[in-house]
Amino acid sequence: MVTAAAGAAAAAAAAAGAGYWFCMSPYSQALGAFPYRGTGKERVVALTFDDGPNEPYTSQIADFLADRQIRATFFQVGRAVLRYREVSRRLLADGHVIGNHSFTHEFTNCLSSRALADEVRMGQAALATIGVRPALYRPPWLLRIPGLRGVLAEHGLRPVSGEFCHPLEVFQPRARLIANGVLAKARPGSIVIFHDGHDGHEGNRASTVAAARIVVNQLTLDGYRFVTVDELLGIPAYQAPPGPPGRETPFPAGRRSACPAA
Repeated sequence: MVTAAAGAAAAAAAAAGAGYWFCMSPYSQALGAFPYRGTGKERVVALTFDDGPNEPYTSQIADFLADRQIRATFFQVGRAVLRYREVSRRLLADGHVIGNHSFTHEFTNCLSSRALADEVRMGQAALATIGVRPALYRPPWLLRIPGLRGVLAEHGLRPVSGEFCHPLEVFQPRARLIANGVLAKARPGSIVIFHDGHDGHEGNRASTVAAARIVVNQLTLDGYRFVTVDELLGIPAYQAPPGPPGRETPFPAGRRSACPAA
């Protein structure tokens, strides 16, 4: 009886592990291309920030990046953008890239194709209020379902993965601990995932802000430079906004939809 129960528990654990790898691992390509790093050998890293905007932390990150003349990629939650439109507009003005990270960041809204389609559509609509039509999407928790590729294709979006800075970042441990997690994994082509917000809600991200500073300082000393995800992967950051045929349409920070695709 004990042996049977132990075997059942082990089988359940193995199934859970396989399910996590298949649907939520940063590295799994089981459901289609999900780039988690660049393929070149140049010492470049893409810094990304998810779940914002969230004040004052998003602006603190923007201030620091501006001082260092670094551009990053922010995967933003639609309802948070509607709360802090001016912060998102400031990021665009500073040359950062903004991608879609759903509208609500609610887990249950990522489990069916119909709910996911609403999340993506509403996220795009929220970002349109700041004047952009992203071509990049990062799923909340990196969760992929079989219907994700079709939903993204309908909206002209590509999924982007990355490596989490530290598994305990959500609890905001010491900044040095978060930074060490990044530095231990950093290599040419890394895409680093920080969180300047918390599931699209407001929350303390002071340790993340400080950790990002430590990472930038150390990687700079190590000879790295910083690029946006679209630059690293050679894919478009934005789609052409709808407009009358034959008329030129503006693209933020000079990023045109005609960028070469990988």
